[in-house]
Amino acid sequence: MQKLIAKSIQTQVHPETKMLFWFLFASSRGAETRIKVVNQLQQRPYNTHQLSKELNMDYKAVKHHLNVLEKNNLIGKFEAVYGAAYFMSPLFEENISLFEEIRSKINV
Repeated sequence: MQKLIAKSIQTQVHPETKMLFWFLFASSRGAETRIKVVNQLQQRPYNTHQLSKELNMDYKAVKHHLNVLEKNNLIGKFEAVYGAAYFMSPLFEENISLFEEIRSKINV
């Protein structure tokens, strides 16, 4: 994984949002996995089980990354009796160009 310097990101967004995206998708452990999760959720809502099968990953690992993204308000979920479906939040959608820029720089 290539390391990035937050100042190298060109997109004009709030500095705290820029640092959050940079941390979650470029510099922390699990950043590549979170990018894969987000790539899937951009296509359509998924529940944890569907994502774990689609990404060929452990259910608990997917659940962890979903929790991290939800805690940081980048995804939301439709509550259901079984299998809540996750989707991209308005905060993420407003800053999708920042995500795309980070993703292109780290080649995931």
